[in-house]
Amino acid sequence: MKNSFLLYLSILSVLLAVFTYTYYNSQLKHETAKFEKSHKRATDSIASLKNQLAETNYFSLEYNQNAQDYFYSDDIEKSISYEKLIPILKEKLLDLNDNPEGNPYTGQEKLGEAKFIINKIKVLNHRWIIADYSDGTYWGEVLLKYFVNDDKSISFEVNQTLLYQK
Repeated sequence: MKNSFLLYLSILSVLLAVFTYTYYNSQLKHETAKFEKSHKRATDSIASLKNQLAETNYFSLEYNQNAQDYFYSDDIEKSISYEKLIPILKEKLLDLNDNPEGNPYTGQEKLGEAKFIINKIKVLNHRWIIADYSDGTYWGEVLLKYFVNDDKSISFEVNQTLLYQK
């Protein structure tokens, strides 16, 4: 009787080990498949975001080689680094927000008590800047031309302005 009890216990232990192994093996396969699926989805999302970013930056001085070459000259003193130019352009435009009548390069006169100021700036290429402006109530966008003069001074010109309806 003792031998048959040990035999049954051994068979039961072997069966329990086989079932446990099978369960954890299938669980591992399921988790691996789930991980691969989520990894593929994340990889696809990253690729999609990279494509969107490349598409968004198509019109940007930082990624436009032809526009960058415009500032290159054989004479080192005449060459302008676009990496240094972009912050200077932004700073110069934002400094004009301190004007009591508002930033003159929004192309808008004051409509009420508040003045129009430039909020965001994007340098599109070697000639154009697009900027977002508002007075807190009204919002608009302006397309500016900019010129880097021979004496390295910068001048701006309003090309087109758009004020959104309230």
